[in-house]
Parts: sequence; C-alpha cells; structure tokens
Amino acid sequence: MIRLILVAVFVVLFLICSIPLLIIEWIIGKFNMPLKDKSSLAIVKWAFRVCLFFTGANITVIGEENVPKDEPVLYIGNHRSYFDILITYIRVPRPTGYIAKREMLRWPLLINWMRNLHCLFLDREDIKQGLKIILEAIEDVKSGISICIFPEGTRNSVNHTFMEFHEGSFKIAAKTGCPIIPMTIYNSADIFEDHLPKIKRTNVILEYGKPIYLKDLSKEDQKKVGAYTKKNIMDTYFKLKEEADF
Repeated sequence: MIRLILVAVFVVLFLICSIPLLIIEWIIGKFNMPLKDKSSLAIVKWAFRVCLFFTGANITVIGEENVPKDEPVLYIGNHRSYFDILITYIRVPRPTGYIAKREMLRWPLLINWMRNLHCLFLDREDIKQGLKIILEAIEDVKSGISICIFPEGTRNSVNHTFMEFHEGSFKIAAKTGCPIIPMTIYNSADIFEDHLPKIKRTNVILEYGKPIYLKDLSKEDQKKVGAYTKKNIMDTYFKLKEEADF
C-alpha cells in the first residue's frame, strides 16, 4: 500500500502546489503559445516520471526511432491501465493531446493541465459530440499537435484480449495524412489494476511500431484501418508475451 500512498500524496501535492504554475502558464499563453506548449509538456512529463518512479515500474521502450520528430502523428494503443497514459506520455517528443472520457472534467486542476496539453474530452454516449471532438482533433493535428487515442474506448479488464478498435478514431489520419503510430503496451495492468488496491513493482514493455500511412495501404485496408492497426498491435503484443520472461 505504501506505493499507492506515495503516488496519491504526490498527485495531490503537485496539483495544489502547481496552482501558481498554472497562472504563469496562462500568462505565457497570452503572449507565446508555443512556449506555453513546451513548458506545460515539460512540467507534466516530470510529474508523470515521478509518479512512475514511486510505482517502482521498470519500463522497457522498443522502437522509439519509429516515432517521427518533425511532424504530428496519431498514436494508437491498446489500453489496460490508468498508467498507460503516464507510460506513453513521458515519451512524446512534441505537444500531444489525449482523447479522454468526459468524466475527467470532474477533477479540478487536473483538467487545467490536461487542457494545457490539448486534451479533448469525449462523451461516449453522444455521437454528435464525438464527431465534434474528432473534428477538433483534426484541426489540432493540422496545427502541429499530435493526438493519442486508445480506440477500444475504455480500459480492457480481461488479460491478453483486445476489444474492437473503433474506426471513427482513424478519421484523424484520413483527413490529415498524418502517420499512425501503433503503440503496444504489455503488462501495464500488473502495476495496479490486476491487484487493486495495491501498486506493485513490475516490468512493462512499450513498443512503437513502424508508421502507418493510409496512402500506402490497399483500398480494403484503408476502409478497415482500425482492424488493420489492431492486428498490428495484437501481433506485437503476443510476440512480446512469448518473449518476455515475466
């Protein structure tokens, strides 16, 4: 339980103590938005690294050279843990907004930081609002902001399984031409979700696949790019499962 307490205490203290930083970031944004993007990214990545340090998780990253540094991308990953966001966010090389569930709007201060990072909030029950969020994400990519989506729509609670990848998420790549970067996350639920309420020291693997450009796919794969990307991630996941010694 000590790890859970350390993470919880740090998050609360960070959110409270960062109020002056939020004010400073707001002022910076009035005059220099790129500087605000850069500073907010650095602050949150630092906070996430501290949280992961307290969990004791050992994270192995593979294929990071597959992530373009000079253009925005659409990250697509499987989703088993709250910590998937932390694990992947500390690796992004440029401002990146995550598409999160609308319920996150209940959390003050955390929401301010998420908005600073260009996160978007999806109501999974409102199709019209969902389309609006996708359009906002398309505009973000056009302005140079990467977007990350877990297209299963929620955390998958069953080990070694995958839910459907919703095809609507991939309209962001279809409308902007940005590359899709598959992210395969292995064993992240072993940090917390597999043995609530304890946080456990464990090993996690994050592997980035080669960029997928829709224009390079067959017409059939373009129509079902969600299924195509899901197979890519599944193949990598079960390869990691076979190779991992944990």
